[in-house]
Amino acid sequence: QVELVESGGGLVQVGDSLRLSCAASGRTFSSYTMGWFRQAPGKQREFVAVIRWSAGRTDYADSVKGRFTISSDNAKNTVYLQMNSLKPEDTAVYYCAAHPGYIMYYTNYRVYSYWGQGTQVTVSS
Repeated sequence: QVELVESGGGLVQVGDSLRLSCAASGRTFSSYTMGWFRQAPGKQREFVAVIRWSAGRTDYADSVKGRFTISSDNAKNTVYLQMNSLKPEDTAVYYCAAHPGYIMYYTNYRVYSYWGQGTQVTVSS
């Protein structure tokens, strides 16, 4: 049973930084694709960032490129999302997602097999 547990969300001011963590358990994740998504009230879940655990290859949504960084710690089975220069439009529930192996359409939340419970990020102006 795969379990993903997010943490690190909170209430911050515009321009502040936060680091989200996603602790994974239940499998060997070296071949997994790990993604971060977010969902604001009344909006569809949207892609934020992705990392292929073994290769370390990453990609980002245009809206966060240059501000957010996804990384992984293999020893801790944890994926991180470092968020800098936060804006009010970054306010959302952030979810960690995982899927075994390679995903071609990794920006599509429907292709991921496992999800965390989400962590709230609120950016106040």
